[in-house]
Amino acid sequence: MDPRMIGSLICRLRKEQQLTQRQLAEQLCVSDKAVSKWERGLGCPDISLLPDLARLLGIELEGLLSGQLDSNEPLGGNMKNLNFYICPNCGNVVTAMAEAAVSCCGKKLPALTPQKDPEGERLQVERIEEDYFISTDHPMEKGHYISFVALLTGDSILLRKQYPEWDLQLRLPAFAHGKLLWYCTQHGLFYQNI
Repeated sequence: MDPRMIGSLICRLRKEQQLTQRQLAEQLCVSDKAVSKWERGLGCPDISLLPDLARLLGIELEGLLSGQLDSNEPLGGNMKNLNFYICPNCGNVVTAMAEAAVSCCGKKLPALTPQKDPEGERLQVERIEEDYFISTDHPMEKGHYISFVALLTGDSILLRKQYPEWDLQLRLPAFAHGKLLWYCTQHGLFYQNI
């Protein structure tokens, strides 16, 4: 921990939040002299204050402790390369155009890498009028099911949530060719091109 880097970060983020040293100090139940000391790099906040300080400044605790925030390069991006973060506990799905620090249910989530559809696990895709009709024989049981199906094109994503004990049969607008992704709760994230 480098007190100067941490102090500089606290000062910058405090100003971004449009807080005075006194306002930040009051929210943390410390003196404004303590905040001034931190910002000048003459000391660090007490460990008991760090979670509340990170929350007030709107950053992760790891970023506060390192004294720097990693930022991604601006992306033009192709939605077909979207990152998926899926919570194994609650099933929450988060997407991001670039690497992100994502956590859910108290755990940091890794970006999942979609695997090419395994033989026999491919979703059936038929063209009906202006839609793709998607179905599968995959088990849709409480502990083993496909939780979502998503169509990614160069500039858009269409995601449909699925539930256990429902047959997977859905229609997606066939507005473009793209990548069809699906997430099996036991085997992970898969894709096929359509």
